[in-house]
Amino acid sequence: MKVPLRNNCKKIEKMSLKNKVAVITGGNSGIGFGIAEALKNEGAKGVIVGRNQQTLDSSVVKLGDNFIAINADVTNLADLERVFKETSEKFGKIDVIVANAGGGTVGTVATLGEAEFDQTIDLNLKSVYFTVNKALPYMNDGGSIILIGSNAAHRAYPNFTLYGAAKSAVIFFAKAFSSDLLGRKIRVNVITPGTTDTPAFDKFIPEDQIDVIKTHFASEMPIGRIGQPSDIGKTAVFLASDDSSFILGAEILVDGGMSYLAK
Repeated sequence: MKVPLRNNCKKIEKMSLKNKVAVITGGNSGIGFGIAEALKNEGAKGVIVGRNQQTLDSSVVKLGDNFIAINADVTNLADLERVFKETSEKFGKIDVIVANAGGGTVGTVATLGEAEFDQTIDLNLKSVYFTVNKALPYMNDGGSIILIGSNAAHRAYPNFTLYGAAKSAVIFFAKAFSSDLLGRKIRVNVITPGTTDTPAFDKFIPEDQIDVIKTHFASEMPIGRIGQPSDIGKTAVFLASDDSSFILGAEILVDGGMSYLAK
């Protein structure tokens, strides 16, 4: 009598980004690190970029041997050129670019002057344009570029006048860049996060009010909580992989329904 063999082997999950080379600007903290970690977990290797050497060092240790850190200013074109040249020399041609670095000064049209305007536009718009511009010679055809927007582009939050305007333009860039790069089959898409639990978010809140403010934001979210960097990371994995091969010029809202759903 034959006894059927029982298959006790666990299913082997295929890594969707195995050996893909990625560069994540602002990858040393918050959303950027959440994205880098998610890409790493799917088999990617590459570079995180930032200006804080301490967080670069600690983040790259967490990511492991397949990632290196490069200290660079994304508003400086020579720095961007260096980032992509060093990445290519270390890992070969690049498959995934995540233009995540951003920030700026909050305020209204009555309070923000030329210096704040230039800083916010440089960090959130100029940096995105030239991250893509400088990366292209080092990218594989058929690669994926992921821009990071903000739901401040969809709702006029108090004091986010310049930031929201810059992120609105980033959302347009995803469409225009995709059109520009059709001949190389490079897809460009944008992830639009809502309120996300990051060190950058904490900087805008007095230390003794952080928990209260986060609880308030969670109560305003249709989904009932604020976002985590891992939420953005999972979406970035999808856009970086072949699973999204028919998606380009698109915006994916990862904001708990905050932009379009009533609470």
